[in-house]
Amino acid sequence: MNKKLSIVDIANQLNVSQTTVSFILNGKAQEKRISVELVERVQKFVEEVGYKPNSLAKSLRTGKSNIIGLMVEDISNPFFASIARMIEDRAYKNGYKIIYCSTDNDTDKTKDLINVFRDRHVDGYIMAPPEGIENEVEMLLKNNLPVVMVDRYLPDIATDYIVVDNLASTHKATQHLIDNGYRKIAFITFSSMQTQMADRLQGYKKAIKENGLKEYVKRIKFSQNQELIVEPLVDYLKKHPDIDAILFGTNHVGTCGLRAINRLGLRVSEDLAVVSFDDYDVFELSSPSISAIAQPLEAIADNVITLLLNRLNSNTQSDKQQQITISTHFNVRSSSVPKKTPVLPLS
Repeated sequence: MNKKLSIVDIANQLNVSQTTVSFILNGKAQEKRISVELVERVQKFVEEVGYKPNSLAKSLRTGKSNIIGLMVEDISNPFFASIARMIEDRAYKNGYKIIYCSTDNDTDKTKDLINVFRDRHVDGYIMAPPEGIENEVEMLLKNNLPVVMVDRYLPDIATDYIVVDNLASTHKATQHLIDNGYRKIAFITFSSMQTQMADRLQGYKKAIKENGLKEYVKRIKFSQNQELIVEPLVDYLKKHPDIDAILFGTNHVGTCGLRAINRLGLRVSEDLAVVSFDDYDVFELSSPSISAIAQPLEAIADNVITLLLNRLNSNTQSDKQQQITISTHFNVRSSSVPKKTPVLPLS
Protein backbone atom coordinates (compact mmCIF):
# COMPACT_ATOMS: atom_id res chain seq x y z
CA MET A 1 0.00 0.00 0.00
CA ASN A 2 1.66 3.21 -1.20
CA LYS A 3 -0.75 5.83 0.12
CA LYS A 4 -0.82 6.79 3.77
CA LEU A 5 -3.74 5.06 5.45
CA SER A 6 -6.29 6.83 7.60
CA ILE A 7 -8.57 5.48 10.31
CA VAL A 8 -11.33 5.45 7.68
CA ASP A 9 -9.23 3.21 5.43
CA ILE A 10 -8.50 0.80 8.30
CA ALA A 11 -12.18 0.65 9.24
CA ASN A 12 -13.19 -0.08 5.64
CA GLN A 13 -10.52 -2.75 5.21
CA LEU A 14 -11.60 -4.57 8.37
CA ASN A 15 -15.33 -3.87 7.97
CA VAL A 16 -15.65 -2.27 11.40
CA SER A 17 -16.69 1.21 12.46
CA GLN A 18 -14.31 4.18 12.47
CA THR A 19 -15.21 4.84 16.10
CA THR A 20 -14.19 1.31 17.10
CA VAL A 21 -10.85 1.64 15.35
CA SER A 22 -10.27 5.03 17.01
CA PHE A 23 -11.04 3.61 20.47
CA ILE A 24 -8.60 0.74 19.93
CA LEU A 25 -5.79 2.97 18.64
CA ASN A 26 -6.26 5.38 21.54
CA GLY A 27 -6.12 2.64 24.19
CA LYS A 28 -9.81 2.75 25.11
CA ALA A 29 -10.78 -0.76 23.97
CA GLN A 30 -11.24 -2.17 27.47
CA GLU A 31 -13.15 0.91 28.61
CA LYS A 32 -15.51 0.56 25.64
CA ARG A 33 -15.77 -3.23 26.09
CA ILE A 34 -14.38 -4.08 22.68
CA SER A 35 -13.55 -7.78 22.32
CA VAL A 36 -9.97 -8.95 22.66
CA GLU A 37 -10.28 -10.72 19.30
CA LEU A 38 -11.22 -7.52 17.48
CA VAL A 39 -8.48 -5.54 19.24
CA GLU A 40 -5.89 -8.10 18.15
CA ARG A 41 -7.22 -8.06 14.56
CA VAL A 42 -6.96 -4.25 14.34
CA GLN A 43 -3.53 -4.14 15.97
CA LYS A 44 -2.21 -6.87 13.66
CA PHE A 45 -3.49 -5.05 10.58
CA VAL A 46 -2.05 -1.72 11.77
CA GLU A 47 1.33 -3.34 12.33
CA GLU A 48 1.29 -5.01 8.90
CA VAL A 49 0.53 -1.81 7.00
CA GLY A 50 2.78 0.38 9.17
CA TYR A 51 0.00 2.83 10.06
CA LYS A 52 1.12 6.06 11.73
CA PRO A 53 -1.50 8.40 13.21
CA ASN A 54 -1.68 11.89 11.74
CA SER A 55 -0.22 14.08 14.50
CA LEU A 56 -1.91 17.23 13.17
CA ALA A 57 -5.31 15.54 13.06
CA LYS A 58 -4.76 14.22 16.56
CA SER A 59 -3.85 17.68 17.87
CA LEU A 60 -7.00 19.13 16.31
CA ARG A 61 -9.06 16.38 17.94
CA THR A 62 -7.48 16.54 21.40
CA GLY A 63 -6.47 20.20 21.48
CA LYS A 64 -2.86 19.22 22.34
CA SER A 65 0.15 18.49 20.18
CA ASN A 66 2.59 17.93 23.08
CA ILE A 67 5.05 20.13 21.19
CA ILE A 68 6.77 23.25 22.52
CA GLY A 69 8.18 25.93 20.22
CA LEU A 70 11.58 27.29 21.25
CA MET A 71 12.59 30.53 19.52
CA VAL A 72 16.03 31.97 20.21
CA GLU A 73 18.35 34.45 18.57
CA ASP A 74 20.84 31.84 17.34
CA ILE A 75 20.57 28.17 18.26
CA SER A 76 24.28 27.68 17.47
CA ASN A 77 25.31 30.24 20.11
CA PRO A 78 26.80 28.33 23.09
CA PHE A 79 24.52 30.13 25.56
CA PHE A 80 21.29 29.31 23.73
CA ALA A 81 22.45 25.84 22.63
CA SER A 82 23.20 24.79 26.22
CA ILE A 83 19.90 26.09 27.55
CA ALA A 84 17.97 24.51 24.67
CA ARG A 85 19.45 21.08 25.35
CA MET A 86 18.59 21.24 29.04
CA ILE A 87 15.04 22.38 28.25
CA GLU A 88 14.67 19.58 25.70
CA ASP A 89 15.68 16.93 28.24
CA ARG A 90 13.20 18.15 30.85
CA ALA A 91 10.42 18.56 28.29
CA TYR A 92 10.89 15.05 26.90
CA LYS A 93 10.71 13.50 30.37
CA ASN A 94 7.36 15.27 30.77
CA GLY A 95 5.93 14.06 27.48
CA TYR A 96 6.76 17.07 25.30
CA LYS A 97 8.98 17.48 22.27
CA ILE A 98 10.77 20.68 21.24
CA ILE A 99 10.87 22.41 17.85
CA TYR A 100 13.81 24.85 17.63
CA CYS A 101 14.39 27.84 15.42
CA SER A 102 16.75 30.83 15.18
CA THR A 103 15.19 34.25 14.75
CA ASP A 104 18.47 36.10 13.99
CA ASN A 105 16.88 38.98 15.94
CA ASP A 106 14.83 39.62 12.79
CA THR A 107 11.32 40.88 13.55
CA ASP A 108 9.72 39.77 10.26
CA LYS A 109 11.36 36.35 10.40
CA THR A 110 10.12 35.88 13.96
CA LYS A 111 6.56 36.75 12.95
CA ASP A 112 6.73 34.18 10.15
CA LEU A 113 8.07 31.53 12.52
CA ILE A 114 5.29 32.20 15.03
CA ASN A 115 2.80 31.53 12.23
CA VAL A 116 4.59 28.29 11.36
CA PHE A 117 4.38 27.18 14.98
CA ARG A 118 0.72 28.11 15.14
CA ASP A 119 0.08 26.00 12.05
CA ARG A 120 1.75 23.10 13.87
CA HIS A 121 -0.53 23.71 16.87
CA VAL A 122 2.32 23.89 19.39
CA ASP A 123 1.09 23.97 22.97
CA GLY A 124 3.41 26.67 24.31
CA TYR A 125 6.22 29.03 23.41
CA ILE A 126 9.64 29.76 24.86
CA MET A 127 11.11 32.93 23.31
CA ALA A 128 14.15 35.15 23.37
CA PRO A 129 12.17 37.83 21.56
CA PRO A 130 13.39 40.52 19.17
CA GLU A 131 11.74 43.92 19.27
CA GLY A 132 8.50 44.53 17.38
CA ILE A 133 6.53 41.32 17.95
CA GLU A 134 4.27 42.64 20.71
CA ASN A 135 1.05 42.20 18.70
CA GLU A 136 1.87 38.60 17.84
CA VAL A 137 2.64 37.72 21.47
CA GLU A 138 -0.55 39.41 22.65
CA MET A 139 -2.54 37.30 20.19
CA LEU A 140 -0.94 34.10 21.49
CA LEU A 141 -1.82 35.03 25.06
CA LYS A 142 -5.41 35.91 24.08
CA ASN A 143 -5.69 32.41 22.63
CA ASN A 144 -4.56 30.92 25.96
CA LEU A 145 -1.21 29.81 24.56
CA PRO A 146 1.41 30.17 27.31
CA VAL A 147 4.52 32.21 26.49
CA VAL A 148 7.66 32.20 28.64
CA MET A 149 10.44 34.59 27.69
CA VAL A 150 14.09 33.90 28.38
CA ASP A 151 17.19 36.15 28.40
CA ARG A 152 15.08 39.23 27.63
CA TYR A 153 11.43 40.31 27.63
CA LEU A 154 9.05 42.80 26.02
CA PRO A 155 8.43 45.62 28.53
CA ASP A 156 4.96 46.46 27.22
CA ILE A 157 3.62 42.89 27.35
CA ALA A 158 2.80 41.11 30.60
CA THR A 159 4.39 37.66 30.21
CA ASP A 160 6.30 35.18 32.29
CA TYR A 161 10.04 35.63 31.92
CA ILE A 162 13.36 34.39 33.26
CA VAL A 163 16.37 36.74 33.10
CA VAL A 164 19.64 37.31 34.90
CA ASP A 165 20.54 40.48 36.81
CA ASN A 166 22.27 42.13 33.86
CA LEU A 167 22.60 45.58 35.45
CA ALA A 168 24.23 44.33 38.65
CA SER A 169 26.50 42.02 36.65
CA THR A 170 28.05 44.69 34.43
CA HIS A 171 28.20 47.13 37.33
CA LYS A 172 30.24 44.59 39.31
CA ALA A 173 32.53 43.82 36.35
CA THR A 174 33.13 47.52 35.65
CA GLN A 175 33.87 48.22 39.31
CA HIS A 176 36.29 45.29 39.29
CA LEU A 177 38.25 46.95 36.47
CA ILE A 178 38.21 50.29 38.29
CA ASP A 179 39.40 48.70 41.52
CA ASN A 180 42.27 47.13 39.58
CA GLY A 181 43.48 50.53 38.41
CA TYR A 182 41.82 50.95 34.99
CA ARG A 183 40.38 54.38 34.25
CA LYS A 184 39.56 54.47 30.53
CA ILE A 185 37.13 51.58 30.26
CA ALA A 186 35.15 50.96 27.09
CA PHE A 187 31.84 49.14 26.85
CA ILE A 188 31.47 47.49 23.44
CA THR A 189 28.07 46.07 22.63
CA PHE A 190 25.52 45.47 19.89
CA SER A 191 23.16 48.23 18.75
CA SER A 192 20.07 47.00 20.53
CA MET A 193 17.55 48.29 23.01
CA GLN A 194 16.45 44.81 24.03
CA THR A 195 16.05 44.68 27.79
CA GLN A 196 19.13 42.58 28.53
CA MET A 197 21.38 44.81 26.42
CA ALA A 198 19.93 48.02 27.84
CA ASP A 199 20.45 46.77 31.41
CA ARG A 200 24.05 45.75 30.72
CA LEU A 201 24.81 49.20 29.34
CA GLN A 202 23.10 50.82 32.32
CA GLY A 203 25.20 48.79 34.76
CA TYR A 204 28.40 49.94 33.05
CA LYS A 205 27.28 53.58 33.00
CA LYS A 206 26.26 53.46 36.65
CA ALA A 207 29.73 52.33 37.77
CA ILE A 208 31.47 54.85 35.50
CA LYS A 209 29.35 57.71 36.84
CA GLU A 210 29.81 56.69 40.47
CA ASN A 211 33.57 56.88 40.00
CA GLY A 212 33.62 60.14 38.02
CA LEU A 213 35.07 58.55 34.89
CA LYS A 214 34.44 59.13 31.19
CA GLU A 215 32.20 56.79 29.22
CA TYR A 216 33.56 54.99 26.16
CA VAL A 217 30.61 53.27 24.50
CA LYS A 218 30.73 51.60 21.10
CA ARG A 219 27.60 50.07 19.58
CA ILE A 220 27.96 47.70 16.64
CA LYS A 221 25.28 46.29 14.34
CA PHE A 222 24.68 42.58 14.98
CA SER A 223 25.88 40.22 12.26
CA GLN A 224 26.64 36.52 11.92
CA ASN A 225 29.57 37.58 9.72
CA GLN A 226 32.39 38.13 12.23
CA GLU A 227 34.35 40.35 9.86
CA LEU A 228 31.52 42.90 9.87
CA ILE A 229 32.06 43.18 13.64
CA VAL A 230 35.86 42.95 13.72
CA GLU A 231 36.45 45.78 11.22
CA PRO A 232 34.53 48.50 13.12
CA LEU A 233 36.16 47.33 16.35
CA VAL A 234 39.61 47.72 14.81
CA ASP A 235 38.69 51.23 13.65
CA TYR A 236 37.33 52.16 17.07
CA LEU A 237 40.42 50.98 18.93
CA LYS A 238 42.66 52.85 16.49
CA LYS A 239 40.72 56.06 17.19
CA HIS A 240 40.92 55.52 20.97
CA PRO A 241 44.45 54.28 21.71
CA ASP A 242 44.14 55.54 25.29
CA ILE A 243 41.53 52.91 26.25
CA ASP A 244 43.05 50.59 28.85
CA ALA A 245 40.18 48.15 29.46
CA ILE A 246 37.17 46.77 27.59
CA LEU A 247 33.95 45.19 28.81
CA PHE A 248 32.21 43.29 25.99
CA GLY A 249 28.42 43.07 26.14
CA THR A 250 28.14 39.49 24.78
CA ASN A 251 30.43 36.57 24.07
CA HIS A 252 29.85 37.00 20.32
CA VAL A 253 31.13 40.57 20.32
CA GLY A 254 33.77 39.44 22.84
CA THR A 255 35.31 36.83 20.56
CA CYS A 256 35.24 39.30 17.68
CA GLY A 257 36.88 41.85 19.99
CA LEU A 258 39.72 39.46 20.76
CA ARG A 259 40.29 39.07 17.01
CA ALA A 260 40.42 42.86 16.63
CA ILE A 261 42.87 43.21 19.54
CA ASN A 262 45.08 40.52 18.04
CA ARG A 263 44.92 42.12 14.59
CA LEU A 264 46.22 45.39 16.05
CA GLY A 265 49.11 43.59 17.75
CA LEU A 266 47.84 44.49 21.22
CA ARG A 267 48.31 42.16 24.18
CA VAL A 268 45.45 41.23 26.47
CA SER A 269 46.24 42.04 30.13
CA GLU A 270 49.47 43.80 29.09
CA ASP A 271 48.01 46.53 26.86
CA LEU A 272 44.31 46.05 27.53
CA ALA A 273 42.31 44.46 30.30
CA VAL A 274 39.34 42.46 28.98
CA VAL A 275 36.08 41.22 30.50
CA SER A 276 33.16 39.70 28.60
CA PHE A 277 29.55 38.89 29.34
CA ASP A 278 28.57 35.22 28.77
CA ASP A 279 31.38 32.92 29.83
CA TYR A 280 32.19 29.82 27.81
CA ASP A 281 35.05 27.42 27.09
CA VAL A 282 36.93 29.64 24.62
CA PHE A 283 37.45 32.31 27.28
CA GLU A 284 38.75 29.88 29.88
CA LEU A 285 41.11 28.21 27.38
CA SER A 286 42.47 31.45 25.89
CA SER A 287 45.97 32.58 26.75
CA PRO A 288 45.71 34.65 28.81
CA SER A 289 42.36 33.41 30.08
CA ILE A 290 39.49 35.91 29.83
CA SER A 291 37.53 37.17 32.82
CA ALA A 292 33.84 36.69 32.15
CA ILE A 293 30.35 36.97 33.59
CA ALA A 294 28.86 33.47 33.70
CA GLN A 295 25.13 32.98 33.41
CA PRO A 296 23.70 30.07 35.46
CA LEU A 297 22.53 27.96 32.52
CA GLU A 298 21.01 25.11 34.52
CA ALA A 299 19.04 27.46 36.74
CA ILE A 300 17.76 29.42 33.75
CA ALA A 301 16.71 26.30 31.84
CA ASP A 302 15.13 24.71 34.90
CA ASN A 303 13.08 27.80 35.73
CA VAL A 304 11.96 28.26 32.11
CA ILE A 305 10.68 24.73 31.53
CA THR A 306 9.20 24.44 35.03
CA LEU A 307 7.24 27.64 34.53
CA LEU A 308 5.99 26.61 31.09
CA LEU A 309 5.01 23.09 32.20
CA ASN A 310 3.07 24.58 35.10
CA ARG A 311 1.21 26.80 32.63
CA LEU A 312 0.51 23.88 30.30
CA ASN A 313 -0.81 21.76 33.15
CA SER A 314 -2.98 24.54 34.54
CA ASN A 315 -6.62 24.93 33.59
CA THR A 316 -6.39 28.70 33.54
CA GLN A 317 -4.07 31.31 32.09
CA SER A 318 -5.32 34.07 34.40
CA ASP A 319 -2.69 33.48 37.07
CA LYS A 320 -0.37 36.40 37.73
CA GLN A 321 2.70 36.35 35.49
CA GLN A 322 5.99 35.41 37.09
CA GLN A 323 9.13 37.46 36.50
CA ILE A 324 12.24 35.72 37.81
CA THR A 325 15.68 37.34 38.00
CA ILE A 326 18.71 35.15 38.70
CA SER A 327 22.17 36.25 39.82
CA THR A 328 25.27 35.62 37.69
CA HIS A 329 28.78 34.59 38.71
CA PHE A 330 31.86 36.65 37.86
CA ASN A 331 34.82 34.47 36.90
CA VAL A 332 37.97 36.57 37.39
CA ARG A 333 40.90 35.39 35.27
CA SER A 334 44.21 36.64 33.89
CA SER A 335 42.80 39.21 31.45
CA SER A 336 41.84 41.70 34.16
CA VAL A 337 44.68 41.53 36.67
CA PRO A 338 45.63 44.78 38.48
CA LYS A 339 47.18 47.39 36.21
CA LYS A 340 50.98 47.43 36.32
CA THR A 341 51.56 51.00 35.11
CA PRO A 342 50.92 54.07 37.34
CA VAL A 343 47.22 54.43 38.07
CA LEU A 344 45.42 57.74 37.54
CA PRO A 345 43.57 58.90 40.68
CA LEU A 346 39.78 58.90 40.64
CA SER A 347 38.31 62.37 40.17
